[in-house]
Amino acid sequence: MGEEVSNKQIILKHHVTGNVKECDMELKKTTIKLNVPEGSNALLLKNLYLSCDPYMRSRMSKTEGSYIAPFTPDSPIMGIGVAKVLESGDSNFQKGDLVWGMTGWEEYSVVTTSQTFFKIHDKDVPLSYYTGILGMPGMTAYAGFYEVCSPKKGETVFVSAASGAVGQLVGQFAKMMGCYVVGSAGSKEKVDLLKSKFGFDEAFNYKDEHDLDATLKRYFPDGIDIYFENVGGKMLDAVLVNMKVNGRISVCGMISQYNLEQTEGVHNLFCLITKRIRMEGFVVTDYYHLYPKYLEMIIPQIKAGKIVYVEDVAEGLESAPSALVGLFSGRNVGKQVVMVSSE
Repeated sequence: MGEEVSNKQIILKHHVTGNVKECDMELKKTTIKLNVPEGSNALLLKNLYLSCDPYMRSRMSKTEGSYIAPFTPDSPIMGIGVAKVLESGDSNFQKGDLVWGMTGWEEYSVVTTSQTFFKIHDKDVPLSYYTGILGMPGMTAYAGFYEVCSPKKGETVFVSAASGAVGQLVGQFAKMMGCYVVGSAGSKEKVDLLKSKFGFDEAFNYKDEHDLDATLKRYFPDGIDIYFENVGGKMLDAVLVNMKVNGRISVCGMISQYNLEQTEGVHNLFCLITKRIRMEGFVVTDYYHLYPKYLEMIIPQIKAGKIVYVEDVAEGLESAPSALVGLFSGRNVGKQVVMVSSE
């Protein structure tokens, strides 16, 4: 029947309006039997690393019409994680396999393989990378930049939230293509990181800038060809008037809006017409069929040191609520990861 062991979980206590707080989540101690239901194709997982991502905020509210369902109160929060298979009811997965996909914020999870799980084959890179550069955020950067933006050599590229899990990669991809790249971030430390480690041509702290329109004109006197949108609100408004004719905007996220009960209006949308701008939102799961192609490109770049990745690792499941809340004040430096177990 399987050994019964303790299983710590992070549960969402209730749906949230306004700013998400640590007290909206709770560490709960329960038990789990270490087996998969007989006759099912489920996987029993030991979770090793969990990913903190901005999109999770929208799942904490009772929103309708989103591309992904809200979390269920009094149940474990769900997110991307790296895990070890302890038992498998699916012939595609074996005991001992390492995988990444949508799992629970808990020590052990039983998941059905109808959810998307990817087997980890290359173990010469840190396992935590599969929550970031080799997982969902990496695919987000790849699809959003190459597939949605259709970049060309020599173009001008602006990335907001540029030191985050996705932004730091978009900037490096753009530099590999020979583009001029500027990023915005929320601290001097992050701005320095963008220029010294990630190779951005320029970067600025948006908190120090009182006139974003003037700031963008300073860095892009001839306009912006590509904007990789992670922020929304006032930043998007300022970008629209600074886009070039036939510019492209890839809408990945709008982190400045997620905690607001009333989102900010965007006033310069007429620029979409006058400048013939293509502005396109996307969801990364629509591009997962490109994952093998992405790995072929990115893993050699990592091993050769041509692409670098910065993580902010919080240790222990109990640290997960603080790590997630910290995303929305910009407390993390790089990709926010929670280490649950080292195997």
